[in-house]
Amino acid sequence: MSAGDDAALAQLYDRWSRPVFSLVLHLVRDADDAEDVVEEAFWQVWRQASRYDRSRGEVGTWLLTIARTRALDRLRSRKRLREEPLTPVSLGDSDSGGATLGTDDPAARAEASERRTVVAKALQTLPKEQREVLELAYFAGLSQSEIADRTGQPLGTVKTRTRLAAQKLRECLGAYRNDQEGGS
Repeated sequence: MSAGDDAALAQLYDRWSRPVFSLVLHLVRDADDAEDVVEEAFWQVWRQASRYDRSRGEVGTWLLTIARTRALDRLRSRKRLREEPLTPVSLGDSDSGGATLGTDDPAARAEASERRTVVAKALQTLPKEQREVLELAYFAGLSQSEIADRTGQPLGTVKTRTRLAAQKLRECLGAYRNDQEGGS
């Protein structure tokens, strides 16, 4: 497969499609989603065939691990879609606080507006690459695999950028939270 042999992919698919489908269906509990995930997994195996290292495990183990990861990404993506979608935060978005809170309380609107401004400023401190993965994940609802596909970056790079961005935001917003708790 790493040499681009379609017949090798067909053999792999014929041998492993049923066990992979069974595993994925067990995880996602929806046949249509399972079929999509199986297709994604085999597509990833095809693209990354040169990365397979026999010394690290059997082909089946490698394939099932990839399929499991894709299935878990699908579950996370599905969960995000069920939740109320987030709207992107912008620095100029200061007068919509009452609408998002569903309240006419001026103090609550002011607090929400301040929070949005602080978060927007914190996002602006991130390097462009880290900010991009967070925006695609939280505002576009994409899984890390989908972000990797969209940006053309390796999945590991997307995961690292997400983790680093979250750490930086946690630090930046932690100071804000401590100020708020100290002032109350």
